[in-house]
Amino acid sequence: MNHLFQALSDPTRRKILDMLKKKDLTAGEIADAFNISKPSISHHLDILKRANLVVSEKQGQFITYSINTTELDELIKWMYHLGVKKKK
Repeated sequence: MNHLFQALSDPTRRKILDMLKKKDLTAGEIADAFNISKPSISHHLDILKRANLVVSEKQGQFITYSINTTELDELIKWMYHLGVKKKK
């Protein structure tokens, strides 16, 4: 879960997730939306992949990224159960 919190702590990575929520994108399409270097975008995407928040698929020369909501669903369940008080 540490990878998940690390990934979500950065505003650039949160914006990438917002973009992928709308549609799958190539690394180049993602990079075009930011005023930072392509290697920096690759680093952000790597962190998101390690946290299982995105998945990638190579299609010819391009890598397409998709959002993976499974990890977020688990986080939401954990947070919900954390806040629920058990009745005695």
